[in-house]
Amino acid sequence: MEFQERITQHFVDSIETKQQSVMELAPQIEQASASMVNALLNGGKILSCGNGGSAGDSQHFSSELLNRFERERPSLPAIALTTDSSTVTSIANDYSYNEVFSKQIRALGNEGDVLLAISTSGNSANVVQAIQAAHDRGMRVVALTGKDGGDMASLYQPDDIEIRVPSAVTARIQEVHLVVIHCLCDLIDWQLFGPLED
Repeated sequence: MEFQERITQHFVDSIETKQQSVMELAPQIEQASASMVNALLNGGKILSCGNGGSAGDSQHFSSELLNRFERERPSLPAIALTTDSSTVTSIANDYSYNEVFSKQIRALGNEGDVLLAISTSGNSANVVQAIQAAHDRGMRVVALTGKDGGDMASLYQPDDIEIRVPSAVTARIQEVHLVVIHCLCDLIDWQLFGPLED
């Protein structure tokens, strides 16, 4: 029964973190969706980045926009900066892994675009540099973080939005990040295409 108790505890902890998060983060999630919708309505796109599980989250988000979330609708412009292995490895090899996202943003990002920057700790050096590059390109930033917000917390400009999960446990933060991503996809669809018809 010890293993089943551990399993149960993971579910309990996840539920508790999500309940606390929704009370604290709902306004920021709404604001982030509005920022993304504004960019899309004005011909912009959403770039996303992160490492490890956060790289998976960035790809998950962009695929939901480019393909579909829960309805048939036009594709929406989004790029995950984690997916081009030749680009990522060449930048890491020729320059530094810290620049794998920022160099792409300087080439692909435009004023009015949004960067979705994902880091559970807020301390990922390449995501920090991505935020700096986004600001240089006139982009707004939506950050998904946790813990104390890390190094990213000092970088935000007035139009940026941080969605900081109130947890210090990486697994719990990642679980909430996935729910936040689904909320953003849902709210983007609602604002652009109206309520989902049965």
